[in-house]
Amino acid sequence: MTYNTALKARFDYLTKTPIPRLITSLAIPTIISMMVTNLYNMADTFFVGRISTQATAAVGVVLSLMYFIQSVGFFCGHGSGNYVSRKLGAGEIQEAQEMASTGFALAFILGTIILVVGFANLESLSIMLGATETIINDTQNYMRIILFGTPFMTSQIVINNQLRFQGSAVYAMVGLVSGAVLNIFLDPLLIFVFNMGVTGAAVATIASQIVSFIILLIGSTKGANIRIHFHDIRLNSHYLLQIVNGGAPSLSRNGLTSVAGIILNHTAGTIGGDAAIAGMSVVNRVMLFANSALIGFGQGFQPVCSYNYGAKLYARVKDGYKFCVRYGTIFLSILALFSIIYSEEIVYFFRDDPEVIVIGSAALRWQMLTLPLNAMFMISNMLLQSIGKGVRATIIASMRSGIFFIPAIMILSRLYGIFGVEIAQSCADVLSFIAALPITLSVWRKMN
Repeated sequence: MTYNTALKARFDYLTKTPIPRLITSLAIPTIISMMVTNLYNMADTFFVGRISTQATAAVGVVLSLMYFIQSVGFFCGHGSGNYVSRKLGAGEIQEAQEMASTGFALAFILGTIILVVGFANLESLSIMLGATETIINDTQNYMRIILFGTPFMTSQIVINNQLRFQGSAVYAMVGLVSGAVLNIFLDPLLIFVFNMGVTGAAVATIASQIVSFIILLIGSTKGANIRIHFHDIRLNSHYLLQIVNGGAPSLSRNGLTSVAGIILNHTAGTIGGDAAIAGMSVVNRVMLFANSALIGFGQGFQPVCSYNYGAKLYARVKDGYKFCVRYGTIFLSILALFSIIYSEEIVYFFRDDPEVIVIGSAALRWQMLTLPLNAMFMISNMLLQSIGKGVRATIIASMRSGIFFIPAIMILSRLYGIFGVEIAQSCADVLSFIAALPITLSVWRKMN
C-alpha cells in the first residue's frame, strides 16, 4: 500500500466508521496506555513507600515539577496534534507534516531549557515546591535525575499525541506500555537490590521515558503516520500561534495542576507535617489513576472529533461527545463507589503509617464523591480543544486546578484546618462542573 493510499484509507476509517465502534477501537489502546502509564507512576509511590514516610513525601513534592514538565509536553503535543488531525481531515498533507516536525522540535527545546534552569536552581526549586528540612535531600536526589530526562519526556509526549490524533492509537500504546513495564521492573531492582533509594526510583522513571521516546519515534515512521523531518521544522509565527491555540488548554490544565500541587504541599505540610504531604501525595496518585481511564476514553474521542470537524461532519462530532460523556459517567460512578468503600485499604497499600492513612483515606472519600462529574467536564474540555476553540477550552481547563481549587484550599484550610485540605478538590470539582455547562452549550448550538 502506498503512502497516499494509506492516508485515504485512514480518512475513510475516521469519517465513515460508526461512532461507537470507532471511538471504542481508538479508546481501548489509549485507555491501556493511560492506565499503565499511571500504574508506573503509582509504582514509584508504592516502592518508595516501603522506605519511609519522608521518602514518600519527597516523591510527592517532585510530582508537581513532573506535572509542569508534562504540561509543556502536552502543550506542544496537543497544539500540534490537533492541527495535524484537522489538516489531514481537510486533505492538506504538507501543512500537517510541517506542524508535526515543528511541535516535536519545540518540545525538545523547551525541555532542554527546563533541564538547564532546574539544575542551576535545584535547592531553591525544591523549597519552592514544598520540601521541608526533613525531606529536602531526598527531594533533590529524586529531582536531579528527573530533570536530566526532561527533553525526552516532553518530546515523547508530543510524538504520542501526534500518533493518537492521526488515529494510530496502537503505535502510541506500544511506546508508552513498553516504558511502563520497564519502570515497574526497574523500581524494586534499583531501590532495594542496588540500594539506591529514591534516586533509584528516579533513574527507573527516566530510563522508561527514554525507551518510550525511542519506540514512539520509530513508530512515527510506520504506515500512514506523518514523518518527523528536520527540513520540515517551521518555528514561525503561523505554526507557533496554532500550537498556542491548540495547546494552551493543556498547558493551563497541567500547569495549574503543578501550581495547585505546590500550594497543596505547602498547606498540608504547614498543618499536618510530612504525614499530611505523604497522605495527599498518595491520594493524588490514586486520583490520577482513576481519571486515567476517562482520559484514555477521551483521547480516543479526540482524533474522531478533530478529524470529522475538519471534514465538516459535525453530527459525528456531537454523537461522539454524547457517547463518551454517557459511558464515562457510568464508569466513574462504579469506580467511585468501590474506592469510597475501600479507601483505608487503598491508602494502606501505599504507606502503613496510621497518620497517613487517616488523612489520605478521608481525602480520597471526598474526592471520589465528585469523581463522576469529571466525565462531562473533561470530555467538554477535549471537545473544545480538538475543534480549535482555544480560549473557551483554556477557561474550562483552568477551572478544576486553578480558578476554583486554589481559592478553595486557601480559604477552607484556614477555616477548617486539615479537613479543609481534604475537601478542597471536591468543592472545586462541583463548581467546575457547573461553570463548564454554559460554555460547552454555546459551542454545541453553533454546530447545528
